[in-house]
Amino acid sequence: MGFGHLTKQLATEALADALSPEKSEKAASPVAESLGAGIVRQVQAMQTALKESEELVVLFHNGIEALRVLDFFQPSTQLVVMTGLDGARNLTRVVLPGDRLQVTCKVVKVQPGAQALRVRFIAPK
Repeated sequence: MGFGHLTKQLATEALADALSPEKSEKAASPVAESLGAGIVRQVQAMQTALKESEELVVLFHNGIEALRVLDFFQPSTQLVVMTGLDGARNLTRVVLPGDRLQVTCKVVKVQPGAQALRVRFIAPK
């Protein structure tokens, strides 16, 4: 195979790839997971790995106080809503962009006779 023939074949393949709509759409649309969704998935994975005698304590610190997170809700790929209890046990909701989400997670033993509290992950409708 001559150099001229090889060059012609490569040019033909490149032109065919450029004109093929299904290949270009697949290559151009890799869906990147949002940072908030990745963090929520990690919290889910930590909770899934727990034993019956353990619970996951998820804390969100806003600089003034800490919130114990009981629910995660992600209404869009860019937004995370957390519901939980503050230090005075007031029901509190935090709404923030997923790329600003930072939580602390601890695995703690449940007192004998008590039931482990589980974090809920609410799917958008």
